[in-house]
Amino acid sequence: MDLDPAWTIGGKPNGGYLLATVARAAVAAAADADAGHPHPLTASATYVGAPDPGPAEVHVELMRTGRSVSQARARLVQDGRICIEASFTLGSLAEDTEPWWGVNPPAPLPAPGHLLRIPTDEPSSGMTLPIMAEVVLELDPAGLGFAVGAPGGTGEFSGLVQFADGHPADPLALLLVADILPPVTMDLGAMGWMPTLQLTVYVRAVPAPGPLTVRHHARLIEGGLMDEVCEIWDARGRLVAQSTQLASARLPESGPAGGASGSAGARAGQAAGR
Repeated sequence: MDLDPAWTIGGKPNGGYLLATVARAAVAAAADADAGHPHPLTASATYVGAPDPGPAEVHVELMRTGRSVSQARARLVQDGRICIEASFTLGSLAEDTEPWWGVNPPAPLPAPGHLLRIPTDEPSSGMTLPIMAEVVLELDPAGLGFAVGAPGGTGEFSGLVQFADGHPADPLALLLVADILPPVTMDLGAMGWMPTLQLTVYVRAVPAPGPLTVRHHARLIEGGLMDEVCEIWDARGRLVAQSTQLASARLPESGPAGGASGSAGARAGQAAGR
């Protein structure tokens, strides 16, 4: 298989794209075993090293097949080097289910005409974003003050995501979408790449056709590490995926934007997460 350069950021494949690629191989292995489990229910990946676009291999071990779920582990290898180690729980999601109980509906976004689409390059950093030609990512301008030197300091981004070719999102695509927004550290005044160390995604339902509402927010940044929590709702307003990732954070010595730091910053983050 080849890692497609179209799904890169700054020359490296996006972490969500890599997770979806490995998950697709795990689903294929389950299909070969007639497991009848075409959807990833959980996906958990450790990012060992960043691969380059081009040839790579995915090695899958199907650990168990059962009536309701199958479990698999897989690794992505390039030039003999392990890049991703992942585990999956696979199952079959019905398309017509409704939540038995749930909380935290999506916060209202501005009308689509008032959202700002992320372009395929970032002039201030010189970074190219080919992946933004493949997806339409429109962010709430309330979180984009960092682009003009005035980050908001809430540690949160939200917006709409859909594929540029109009293809509807499926459960595998949700693994990509869980890692598609910019690092929330940008809203705290910390610019640059924040490499993912570990990403876990729970896929809860088959998304309805239409744009996905995505919210990323941080709860704690400490010791050069940050967490990012992501929630994804479909066009019906149904929560279809949740994720948490841990990433390395390269932080300015001046402290976070917005005037909050230390325990005060933690309290502000807790308030923003409510």
